[in-house]
Amino acid sequence: MGVHISTELRINDRIRVPEVRLVGPNGETVGIVPTGEALKLAQEADLDLVEIAPQGKPPVCKLMDYGKFKYENAQKAREARRNQTNVIIKEMKLRPKIDAHDYETKKGHVVRFLRAGDKVKITIMFRGREQHRPELGFRLLQKLAEDVEELGFVESSPKQDGRNMIMVLGPHKKKSEAKLEVKAEKEARAAERAAEQAEEHAERTAHAPAPKKERGRSENLDPEIDA
Repeated sequence: MGVHISTELRINDRIRVPEVRLVGPNGETVGIVPTGEALKLAQEADLDLVEIAPQGKPPVCKLMDYGKFKYENAQKAREARRNQTNVIIKEMKLRPKIDAHDYETKKGHVVRFLRAGDKVKITIMFRGREQHRPELGFRLLQKLAEDVEELGFVESSPKQDGRNMIMVLGPHKKKSEAKLEVKAEKEARAAERAAEQAEEHAERTAHAPAPKKERGRSENLDPEIDA
């Protein structure tokens, strides 16, 4: 049952209305019941009676573990704040007549930003007569968006802003996912290097010459034989 949950919830004995529209712990509709009966059902199920829609006629209440509900909501809010603070917007500036080498360099930076889960603000800077050729900047932004479409999408389409043209690219992956992927790639490269070093060491050991045995001078202790 889709209902809006108020931020100020009344629970159990704080619910003073004579009857409520009761929702079960799994979201099933029980129906309109006297508040006393709803409280009894909550006690029998070792749950709380929580008023989730006080504006209803009668108010809507649900059987739930209120402590668990508050904890899960706090966790979701904390995660949302963490994701919000992790959103970083990088900026990359280009000229409309950028040469191929510089373009590839700039594109490499954009790829790195998107792969890390960051948004990228692309700014085309027009100078002098270039301001009368906005189509140059538009085509350049389109090309860049197509070149990195596997990593990001156009979150804000190209638009003119004074002498500049701006476009925002958003990453396909969330910051947290990107971090895990980067970490996994680093671990994979480290494991690959370790395997290569172990293989090289094994080859050197296999082809190394065997150590020479020390040839000791035998001494004859019998003087008669020496004579």
